[in-house]
Amino acid sequence: MAHGGQVYSVGNEGREIFWNAPFPSEPILFFFAAIALAIFAYGFYRRWQMWKAMGRPENRTDNSGERIKSILLNGLLQVKTFKEAYPGIMHALIFFGFFVLIWGAAFDATHFHLPFLVPFFNGTFYLWFSFLMEVFGLAVLAGVVLAVWRKYIQKPDRLSYRGKMDAVADDAIVLLLLAGIIVTGFILEGFRLHVNINVDGYTWGGWSFVGYAFAKTLAGVGYDTVKILHKWTWWIHAFIAFGFIAYIPFSKLRHIVLAPANQYMRSLKPTGYLEPIPDFENAESFGVGRLEDFTWKQIFNADACLRCGRCQDGCPAYLSGKPLSPKKLHQDIKEYWLKRVPVVMAAKSAAKEGEEVVIPEPDKTMVGEVIDLHELWACTNCMYCMEVCPVFNEHVPMITGMRQYKVLMEADFSPELQLTYRNMENNSNPWGIGTHLRADWAKDLGIKSLAEDPNVEYLFYVGCSGSFDDRGKKVSIAFARLLKEAGVSFGILGGEEGCCGDSAMRGGNEYLSQTLAQMNIEVMNGYGVKKIICTCPHGYNMIKKDYPHFGGNFEVYHHTEIIADLIAQGKIALKKPVEGIFTYHDSCFLGRYNNIYEQPRKALKAVPGMKLAEMDRNHTKSFCCGAGGGRMWMEEDIGERINDMRTDQAIAVKADTIAVGCPFCLTMMSDGIKDRQKEETMAAFDVAEIVWNAMGIEEAVTAEAPQEEAGKTKEEGSPA
Repeated sequence: MAHGGQVYSVGNEGREIFWNAPFPSEPILFFFAAIALAIFAYGFYRRWQMWKAMGRPENRTDNSGERIKSILLNGLLQVKTFKEAYPGIMHALIFFGFFVLIWGAAFDATHFHLPFLVPFFNGTFYLWFSFLMEVFGLAVLAGVVLAVWRKYIQKPDRLSYRGKMDAVADDAIVLLLLAGIIVTGFILEGFRLHVNINVDGYTWGGWSFVGYAFAKTLAGVGYDTVKILHKWTWWIHAFIAFGFIAYIPFSKLRHIVLAPANQYMRSLKPTGYLEPIPDFENAESFGVGRLEDFTWKQIFNADACLRCGRCQDGCPAYLSGKPLSPKKLHQDIKEYWLKRVPVVMAAKSAAKEGEEVVIPEPDKTMVGEVIDLHELWACTNCMYCMEVCPVFNEHVPMITGMRQYKVLMEADFSPELQLTYRNMENNSNPWGIGTHLRADWAKDLGIKSLAEDPNVEYLFYVGCSGSFDDRGKKVSIAFARLLKEAGVSFGILGGEEGCCGDSAMRGGNEYLSQTLAQMNIEVMNGYGVKKIICTCPHGYNMIKKDYPHFGGNFEVYHHTEIIADLIAQGKIALKKPVEGIFTYHDSCFLGRYNNIYEQPRKALKAVPGMKLAEMDRNHTKSFCCGAGGGRMWMEEDIGERINDMRTDQAIAVKADTIAVGCPFCLTMMSDGIKDRQKEETMAAFDVAEIVWNAMGIEEAVTAEAPQEEAGKTKEEGSPA
């Protein structure tokens, strides 16, 4: 491409082209460059003032080594961006192309003005430099072409919201600027090489192969004409570059700065971490009801959103026709912030020192108008949005904060959740069944409670579904028998066990969640519990990540981890072959939350005759069952049912059995099979049930719940 205005021969001596380079008007060039840089600096300074004007404080500068690593991997090397082929390649071509070209321009300018700093910038080095500039210039153009095709021809849904494309004009300007810089650079080079080759007889022009090809088309064009064309093109090239620099802070291009900044300030807490509300007794408000209640970093998230739509592309709420789109949520908050922050900044500037700042009330309520309540409650907390976001935006904690406000401050939430929370308060389970019945599932199995024998290695935390739900009790029985057969030392809490609190916490009732957690922790610590096994990923995640806030520090295992280890150690033998095609459904709280993907599959693959087929959406991109985030207890009255969509994905691989590792998923998949009228040919089983059946010791577990037990549960009352 156009390397300044000077040309270097293959030897060590340099030679000026037929005009002085770049031009006698260098002061004018520097003047406009300074203006562009000043606009750039002002734009980001203004943005910085806006970021710090609103939001609660939050520290995102700890553990600098890990944060720098995040920038290197995801900013420089584009690891997360590459996880999807087309957009990954498209972005990489533009990013790496421009990255190299910028450094190339810096080398070129340095050699022109301070040649002693780069004495190697001649000869063979210069020729290879020219060649690489051509390659990376073409890479940028290829990336722009791919972007244009994707944005304006393919028009994928992820780049829109319900058919309305995002930022059509802004993206067009950005792409035109990118293409303009590269194309004018190649044209400049062609003019320069035209003289070198056709007038001076240089033979090395082919190294700059794009400019060389253009120069060959100029045969017969006069020296003076080329000189004029070069001069005007050179200024056009310069002004496009200056415009590009100045436009960055005011366009989508600001992600050049915001993306690496957000990658540096990413959360280093465990996946799905939610900050507990401190000091309930003295707090004046709970949750997020106003923009100011977000942390500054959460507001920054909204500004850093690239509108790439990866989050929307796998969001079960959006894909099932509900109003929620994680991308739109961030964009709506950003738009509201852009309107609100000047008012706040003006009020702060107008207030005299020592005076209370009086900020006018907003014209819209954030929770209810800016963010529609149907959006707020549609989220299943599946974590897909946060898993795939290339800039590490944190959607779920923002949604939970707004839910907390509606539940704790306004008591405004669905009747189903009201019944669920009341049942949890009165009987420590969502169904409201008497606590004294919690251990009835185990009465014929000879399992002791910790009150009877606390000297065991593991506490089997059964959870509400495993204790009260008819289908869930079958999983508890199968797993308990499996443990006994393997000789594992374990016990249960029985009537002393309470609800883990996950549905309350993720449904916005943090007060109830903390109360339930503290009650469980007191009992567990009282028995000196060290190790806990959970069959429910929600309880597993809650006890592992949230209980430590309240003094509950335990080694927590999911039952599929234990089963896989027992099989590997030869403590259980699988003798009975299975027939048919199985597919494994990844629970969100087991997979994306805790990176447990392979252990359940190892257990299944150890079963004789196992034919395991993967659904199209699996592992990190698995599709939610629809029950997380408190949705297990709420009606799904908008759009298609998420569990039915997931069942369709299992049907698509011709599966006879859907294997799960979560009681919520088991319920949702079983319901999906019924909705699709596949009960005669398809069933859902927990991994523990499949493994127990394969051991061939006793009568196999079936998918049907005993009618008398199902009736009893119904009489006790169920919120869903």
